[in-house]
Amino acid sequence: MLGKILPILLAIGGVSAGVGAGLALKPAPGETTLDPGCEPSQAAKLVPETPPADKKPTEDGEYVKLNNQFVVPVVGETLVDALVVMALTVEVAPGMSSEIYTREPKLRDAFLQVMFDHANIGGFDGTFTNANNLDMLRAALTETAQSLVGSVVMRVLITDIARQDI
Repeated sequence: MLGKILPILLAIGGVSAGVGAGLALKPAPGETTLDPGCEPSQAAKLVPETPPADKKPTEDGEYVKLNNQFVVPVVGETLVDALVVMALTVEVAPGMSSEIYTREPKLRDAFLQVMFDHANIGGFDGTFTNANNLDMLRAALTETAQSLVGSVVMRVLITDIARQDI
């Protein structure tokens, strides 16, 4: 019995440690850095940090990649059967990416609830990458984001997805 529970506990512990380290080491928004080309006498001069590379403008809007991946347990009859890891990007109206970063904790919470519900109805079982399954999940995530942020959100994209059976 311990042989079955130990890998689950190690996986959950590892994921928790990774998320904790990512949150602890994440720079604050708008943090400034030293200008690498300045003279030593001007070393105290600060310049604004460049915008994040994960914010790419398009003709339709901007893509805002959420900072951390989502980990969703797939629960069998009594134990966790698998873990699904997903990365999401939110497409927003031009110039509105700050709305996503401002409300990211609330969005992450709501997105996790949608993913847990999806897992509980069997959405991550079998051929979970089936287009119908993913379209249903994308639509639910987009609807949730629009209910929290408003029409700023155009759609939610699933940029990475993987399932690890335990």
